[in-house]
Amino acid sequence: MRAARRTLFTAAAVSLAALSLAACGTSAADSAASSPSATATATAASCTKASLPTLTPGTLTIGTDKPAYEPWFNNNTPNNGKGFESAVAYAVAKQLGYAPSDVQWVVAPFNSVIAPGDKPFDFDINQVSITPERAKAVDFSSGYYDVKQAIITIKGSKIEHAKSIADLKGAKLGAQIGTTSYKVITDIIKPTQQPAVFDTNDVAKQALANGQIDGLVLDLPTAFYITAAELNNGVIVGQFDSKTGEQFGLVLSKGSKLTQCVSAAVDTLRSNGTLAGIESQWLAQVANAPVLK
Repeated sequence: MRAARRTLFTAAAVSLAALSLAACGTSAADSAASSPSATATATAASCTKASLPTLTPGTLTIGTDKPAYEPWFNNNTPNNGKGFESAVAYAVAKQLGYAPSDVQWVVAPFNSVIAPGDKPFDFDINQVSITPERAKAVDFSSGYYDVKQAIITIKGSKIEHAKSIADLKGAKLGAQIGTTSYKVITDIIKPTQQPAVFDTNDVAKQALANGQIDGLVLDLPTAFYITAAELNNGVIVGQFDSKTGEQFGLVLSKGSKLTQCVSAAVDTLRSNGTLAGIESQWLAQVANAPVLK
C-alpha cells in the first residue's frame, strides 16, 4: 500500500470531495452488540491515568502494523501524530490523561492483532473492522470510523468498466489475508476464480501492477490513496454498498480492564466532534465512488 509513499495525495486526489461516510465492518447496531459502549459504566474516577492498569504504569502502549499506511499514518511514522489513525490514537490518549510523551508505539502485525491471546499493547489501531467473529477473540472499543470497501484495478484491465458485482464474477481478485476486504470477495462478489490472498497490501498492490490479479479489494480511503499516489494508471472501479456497513474499532486483549475506559474515550471524541475534525483534516480527499450492486 505504501511502496512509493508520499506525504499527501496527488493534486488530483486532493481535489476529490469529502466522502459521505456510512459504514466499514459491521453496522452501528451490530458494533454496539460486539463492542462495549462504555460511557455509562466507565466512571471518570476509574479512567484516569493514575488508575488505568496499563502494561507499563504511566505509559500507554499502542500497537499498529508496519509499514503504517497512508492516509491512516504519515511517512510510516506512527508517533508523529500525523495521519488519521495516528491523530485518533493521540486524541484517545489525551482523553485518558496521557501526554504524547507518555505514549509508546509497538509493531503488531495485523493477523496477530485479531488472534486470541495477550497482546503487547494496551490497544491497537490498524483499520480493524469490528465483527462478531473477531469479538470472540479480542475486545473492541466503540467504532471510531465508518467506512466502506472498494475495488481498484489498472486502466485497460477486464474490470475497468465494471458497473455491477455481476461484472466482477469472472475476474481474478485479491485482498490482504484476514481482512473484511477478503470477505467482500468471498461473501459478496463470489467470483468463479479462487481469490488470491496476500500478507500485506503492498504485496497485493504489486500483484495488481504486475497483472497477476485483475482487481484488489480494500477500504475506500486506502483505495483513493493507492490509485492517486502509488499506482501508475490506477482506477477505482467502485465501492460496495453492503447495507450493513463496517466500523473500525480499537483492539484490546479479550477481557481487558481498559476496554470500558477506551470505549468511553472514543464515545466522547465522537460526541464532542473531535473525530469529525480529525476526519476532515486527514480524509477530506476521499470522495464517493460508484456503487456496485
